[in-house]
Amino acid sequence: MNQLRQVSFRRAPVFGSDVRNVFEHFFGGDIAVPASTVSSAWAPRVDIREENGRFLILADVPGVDLADIEIQMEKNVLSIKGERKPFASETEGKFSRVERAAGAFKRSFTLPESADADGITASGAHGVLEIAIPKKAQSAPRRIAINAAG
Repeated sequence: MNQLRQVSFRRAPVFGSDVRNVFEHFFGGDIAVPASTVSSAWAPRVDIREENGRFLILADVPGVDLADIEIQMEKNVLSIKGERKPFASETEGKFSRVERAAGAFKRSFTLPESADADGITASGAHGVLEIAIPKKAQSAPRRIAINAAG
């Protein structure tokens, strides 16, 4: 005789009733992006776009002095390092909520073989760092003639 077993599920508490907070709690705030490495407590959010002749990385770095950001390219891995200093207002008064992170950050991206490491340029304005990575010129296929030995 089949017996039905009653199973009860208990709902896990949702912090602040915000589903995003649950994901951030379990996944560390960032959902992993292929070919990207985050190795710090906080990291700027980025958009990566491929255009006809270049790749473009746009990183949100509000409150970070652009002169303090270091960009390196080694073995097709582009690394962005920097630090956001604590805000002056964080030393005064009592906070009921703190969401803006401070401290050092590092992001790394593996670039395709078509990226031209020698032509990388960076600029920034209004809290956005823009890194332009040109693509290497593609060589056209070439027909090779065969010399008849004879």
